[in-house]
Amino acid sequence: MPYVPADLFGEDYLYFYGGWLDDELSDAQAELLWTTLRLSEGAEVLDVPCGHGRIANRLAARGARVTGLDADAFFLERARADAAEQGVEVEYREGDMHELPWVERFDAVVNWFTSFGYFDDEGNKAWLDAARQTLKPGGRLAIDIHNRDVFMRNRVPASVVERDGDLMVDRHRFDVETGREESERWIVRGGKVRKTEYSVRSYTLTELRSLLLDVGFTAVDAVGHDGKPLTLESRRMVVVATR
Repeated sequence: MPYVPADLFGEDYLYFYGGWLDDELSDAQAELLWTTLRLSEGAEVLDVPCGHGRIANRLAARGARVTGLDADAFFLERARADAAEQGVEVEYREGDMHELPWVERFDAVVNWFTSFGYFDDEGNKAWLDAARQTLKPGGRLAIDIHNRDVFMRNRVPASVVERDGDLMVDRHRFDVETGREESERWIVRGGKVRKTEYSVRSYTLTELRSLLLDVGFTAVDAVGHDGKPLTLESRRMVVVATR
């Protein structure tokens, strides 16, 4: 079962991407989630994986009771520090996103910013079922991923992010038989070079809807990254499944 390498996220990731994941973007995404998931004050929300808490803390600030699960200790340390600074309470837990111990606890589950697809097809389907089981009847799961129809039209074989002379270089190869983007990443930072590999399954809305219905969700809807109806111009899609 392909999985997320331990060194794919964490401090280097935040160093290179942190400037892009700014307050304006994060505020807009939290607003989209609040509206799309029909959240209200006191709603129980699971953010998995929660990363450094940029979404979880914002939902908590609106009055949700948020639990954040992530495997990266650095991310969780940053999330807790930011929560304390903002004066919000979030239950942050370190753990594997493939092991969800809750049953019918949450009104909503959030899986954000291309955090779905790292397992093989069987594992991805199993995770959807595990997420469904954490939801109360009528609860909703939101998954934010690339809109594959647009992704395939605009994909590039490589990308480079530079910050203060440091580099993050990704080289990609799409496997048409498996529907996976196979990638290599080089981090050049502080005079050191580190390489890691990762693989993400890219789903069409049709494929993902089929998986969600197969594991027992009763309805599946989708909007673009801006909350408007999904089109062939939508770069990302937010898929919302109801238990």
